[in-house]
Amino acid sequence: MSAPQNSLRQRSGTPRKASPPPADPKDDESTRPRREEIVWGKTPGGEVFRVPTTHDVLTTLFHPGYPKSHLDLLNLGLLGTQLVIFLLLPRHAAQVFFFIYFAFWRAAYDAGLGWVLTKQSKKKWIVREVQRLGWLDADRRPAVRNWIREQLQGKMGKDYSFDDLPLEYNTWLLFRQAVDVILVNDFLSYCMFAFSCFRVPEGLSIPVHIMRWLGGLALIAFNLWVKTEAHNVVKDYGWYWGDVFFQRGALVFDGVFELAPHPMYSVGYAGYYGLSLIAGSYAVLFVSLAAHAAQFAFLVFFENPHIERMYGQRKAIAKRTPLVPRTRPNAAASSSNGAASTSTAPVVEADPAEILSTPAATEGETATETTELETETEIEEETTNASSPTKKPLTHRPNLSVASVASSSGGGVAGDSAPPPRYRKKPVSQHDLLNKYFRQDTIVLRNLDLLRANDAMLVLIITYCLAMAFLPRLSDAAMLRLHFLHALTWCLIHYVGLGLLLNAQSKTKYLVRHFVKHYHYSSSDGSGAVAEAFTNWKAIYNLSMCMTYVSCIGVVWKTYAIPHDWTVGNELLRHTLGLLLVGLHVWATMESYEVLGVFGWFFGDFFMEEFPAHLEYTGIYRYLNNPEAMGGAAWFGLALISGSKLVLTLAAVRTLANWWFLRCVENPHMQKLYGDSLRKDAGFVKVMKSVASKNARILEKRAGRHAPELKRVVKEVKGTFDKVYEETAEAVEEFLAKSRPMISEVVEDTKVLLHKSRERLVITRVASDLSAFDKSKYKLSIFPSSSGSKGFYLGEPITVKWEAPHHHSRKDWIGLYRVGANSSTLVTKTSSLGMWVPVHDEEWEGDVFLGLGGASSTPSSSSSKVTSGTVTFKGDTLPWLTGQYEVRYHHDGKYNVMSLDGPLEIFVDKPTELNFQTVRESLMHVVPLCLDSDPSLIPLSCKELVAPSQSDFSERTPRIGESTPRIGSSSGGGGGSGIDGDGGGGGGAEDDPELDDRDPDDFSFWSEKQAKRICAAILQVFDVEYAPEVVVADANLTALANRILLSKEILTT
Repeated sequence: MSAPQNSLRQRSGTPRKASPPPADPKDDESTRPRREEIVWGKTPGGEVFRVPTTHDVLTTLFHPGYPKSHLDLLNLGLLGTQLVIFLLLPRHAAQVFFFIYFAFWRAAYDAGLGWVLTKQSKKKWIVREVQRLGWLDADRRPAVRNWIREQLQGKMGKDYSFDDLPLEYNTWLLFRQAVDVILVNDFLSYCMFAFSCFRVPEGLSIPVHIMRWLGGLALIAFNLWVKTEAHNVVKDYGWYWGDVFFQRGALVFDGVFELAPHPMYSVGYAGYYGLSLIAGSYAVLFVSLAAHAAQFAFLVFFENPHIERMYGQRKAIAKRTPLVPRTRPNAAASSSNGAASTSTAPVVEADPAEILSTPAATEGETATETTELETETEIEEETTNASSPTKKPLTHRPNLSVASVASSSGGGVAGDSAPPPRYRKKPVSQHDLLNKYFRQDTIVLRNLDLLRANDAMLVLIITYCLAMAFLPRLSDAAMLRLHFLHALTWCLIHYVGLGLLLNAQSKTKYLVRHFVKHYHYSSSDGSGAVAEAFTNWKAIYNLSMCMTYVSCIGVVWKTYAIPHDWTVGNELLRHTLGLLLVGLHVWATMESYEVLGVFGWFFGDFFMEEFPAHLEYTGIYRYLNNPEAMGGAAWFGLALISGSKLVLTLAAVRTLANWWFLRCVENPHMQKLYGDSLRKDAGFVKVMKSVASKNARILEKRAGRHAPELKRVVKEVKGTFDKVYEETAEAVEEFLAKSRPMISEVVEDTKVLLHKSRERLVITRVASDLSAFDKSKYKLSIFPSSSGSKGFYLGEPITVKWEAPHHHSRKDWIGLYRVGANSSTLVTKTSSLGMWVPVHDEEWEGDVFLGLGGASSTPSSSSSKVTSGTVTFKGDTLPWLTGQYEVRYHHDGKYNVMSLDGPLEIFVDKPTELNFQTVRESLMHVVPLCLDSDPSLIPLSCKELVAPSQSDFSERTPRIGESTPRIGSSSGGGGGSGIDGDGGGGGGAEDDPELDDRDPDDFSFWSEKQAKRICAAILQVFDVEYAPEVVVADANLTALANRILLSKEILTT
């Protein structure tokens, strides 16, 4: 704890002493010596040292009283050379030279330093290289060490001792020398380029020139002030990125850092634009913009990630922190009133919890204050019981989920007569509120979902607006064709597009599955996905139907011309018949709606099953099975009125599309839903058949002796038609029967090829030095799983033991592949898809080999020795699909296989029956594995089930590149160096006050990847697909189990 924070709480029982009266400043200056400020530093290895005083670059470089190192002389020589070149070269040549020269130093700054500092920040690469090369090792490179010591000692003060300071600090000082060369030359080369481009713009008045110079000088002065103030705040330690080498207390960013974000990289470059104004050159301006952009790239790709690694704290996703903290009972009061407390029913209270995005406990003030003393334990407020004048503390119990309460309700001590606890309402968290009021809402075009009516309308409006804005001027004929295509598109969308969507809903409940997968619904809303899917379908269907008619009317309007003489030709007849057909269309539609109602109009039986499944043939359906066919009469009526072949074409296309919709979508669904209750012939068809049969008998009587011959001819004709129809149907059915397996096979092969294409996106590289390595000495063996076999539960870490010759390559790696993905056992030809680990993980940064020292890959006399070790596949390096896999040992970062082992099986346990208990037990097994068994993430109810071997958070010795305890907090008692000790001091999970208020089934995530793993596991165990956002919204075993049961019920009925 830092000094200001240390005063927040004092040891219990220690009275607060009154501060003594201030002494006279004159007496203080004359009688007491000035106290020297001591700054302490700490290396990543834990070594604490006193940080010497450093001097700024301008003083050491240009002040004659300071000795000059060899690097200083090099720096001065480079600066003098620039001045000489500027004076000697012609103006145009100077512009070209200094442009290239400045680009070089700017690249050395932003790209070079950024790359080097990133490697140092992640793996301490600079320090490791100095160690590997032995530059500061008196035994290996004494001459180099002595030269470096001479360069550094001359620039430091009397408190600097080269031999007593750690390697990290001396490496930083050496790094400073190189940075000074880059920074100073970068600045001067830019100034020389600007001066070489200087000109006086023509056509400007004198006041404008004066304002241009004054503005430029003001920006330059502001630039210098920002840089000076920033250096005064961060000192040389922050100016030269000292925190990538060692720690020196927490940096305090105040002063100019409150003026703008990252002032050294943002407003600190205002001088560039001031010099551009003075130079009056667009070339200088554009170079300034490019250089400033490069500096922002340095900030984005190095500075910010380093700050996040060094000082940032990861925030868990879906962590339920109460918005309103509750009062925690005082422990002493609780123990003193124990007898009274056991006589009444306890009330479940939550512990005080942090509000989201608030500082840590050591950074804030205590909840209450006393006038005499402050204690290290938090002082709690007492709650007054309304029914009693005495104050009683509130008993603290966890707020359990339904399943947890049920599982723990049978516990207790025999003979305990205490009444059951009265559980309070679960505290409201920001996470729950966000998921209650916001569900993948569309922000501009983000989270766009065309199956949501609002999003579809948004896209439609944007498309029409852009079309109107950017559509060029067209001729009348071109505009007519455009309207025709517009109407044809909407016709196909309405009947074919929505027909396919409705057919998928009928067969697989596609729409409901879509909303179940992507959107979160409360557990109390049992049919939320069905209702929302149907609501959006209704809006989209109505929109499509309206646009179909409107677009058709648009074509009619473009093709229609009012007749000059209604009595000439068939104009009046066409209009009369057309209006009659339009009227027939309107009447048939209204009659259909009268019978169907709103439920049938929107095809409600495709979505909802609560409505009774029976048919009533009333109204227009008494006469016709599909009166929708008459609904196309208006299209032909409009074709008659307009006299346009384009409108007639639209009417024909609409009729065919409607016929396809009835035959392929609606009729199969009706047959599936209502079965034999569907009638074959409507009233109109029955009457027509009856009339035909009656007329046939009358004709037969009148034919007399020719009747048998006529009957024979009719039967032959009818038989011919029936035969042709049957043969055609059989041919079509035979074609479909033969092509269906082929189509299915093509689809499956396409899926396999698409899956394999992801694996085969790799350029196989093979090594040429295999003859120097004995493959028989490479061995792999898979450690058995927790069950004692080579069967691993999905997400369970897989540990592999490897053996290799002593001189094996440090780039060797082990990959995990699906069995059968590689046909060769000598060379791997498929991608591991990220499922690989290096043999020497400490020498890699991601998939980049850093080469931080180690055994050489060149054979030596010790080639007979064998080195062994273990690697563990966990987290993202594990496959999250069930199946059989094998492990392969590869040589030197390439794809030569030196050894392999397998197969191993990754499996999941599917419950034999689906109920709340079995689903929750399955989730209790799979969720901790998907969360990497991180105790800060997994549910409290699962912690007893997580084996210690599965946890990745056991104590171990940190490597040099790993983060260490931060500086700035006191360790134990008062005083000291102000640097964290190595020891603990924090309580376990059971001591965390926030956990008392947490539902035992709650869990959280570090990233969305972990939610995706849970989604993949649920899909493979329960055959229910969810988007990661749905799992994040639940983040509770009970809620997720209820969701799975509800989804199965909705999707399987």
